Amino acid sequence: MGLKGGPTQDEVMAVSLQKLGIRPGDVVADIGCGTGKVSVAAAGLGAFVYAVDRRPEAIAYARATAADAGVAEIEFFEGDAVDFLAGAGTLDCAFVGGSQRLAEVLDLLAGKVRRTIVVNAVLVETLAEAVSCMQRLGIFREAVHVQVSRSAELGGGVMFRPQNPVYIIVGGAAACS
Repeated sequence: MGLKGGPTQDEVMAVSLQKLGIRPGDVVADIGCGTGKVSVAAAGLGAFVYAVDRRPEAIAYARATAADAGVAEIEFFEGDAVDFLAGAGTLDCAFVGGSQRLAEVLDLLAGKVRRTIVVNAVLVETLAEAVSCMQRLGIFREAVHVQVSRSAELGGGVMFRPQNPVYIIVGGAAACS
C-alpha cells in the first residue's frame, strides 16, 4: 500500500529527530503524520505522540504502522491540524511533515511548544514560508538542506541515485536546545 507524500527517508528522519531532541516523557505532535513512521520513531524515544493527518487513508496507514511496530504510545487524530492544535495542551516538541495551512499551524505551535518545532519541506516555497513564519514569530533557529543518494547497480558497477532533497527547518524556544 502506498501513500502520497511518504514515508520520510530514514536519513532525513534521523536528522529531523536529532534536531527535535525528544526526551523520554515528552509530549510530541506529528502534524501531517502520513505513514506514521516519524510517530513510531518518536514513541520509540520515549515520547507520547499525537499523530494528526487530515486524510483518512493516512490515519489508517499510520495506525497500521504503529500496530505492526507494537507501539501504543500514539493517539491518532483525523482532521485539520489547526482544529487539533486549537484544543491541544502544551507540547514539548512538534514535527510538521505536511504544509497545509502552515502559517496557521506554526502560529499555534509557537504558543504551545516548550522546546522544538521541526518542519520538513520538499518545496522551496514551503521552505520560504516556514522560515519567514518562524522569523516573524521570533522562533527561527536554522534551516538544513539534506540530500540523500542511494546506491544502485548500473552496467555491472555501482552508482548513486539521488533522492529528492529535503529542507529541515528548526524553530522553538530560543533558550532551549
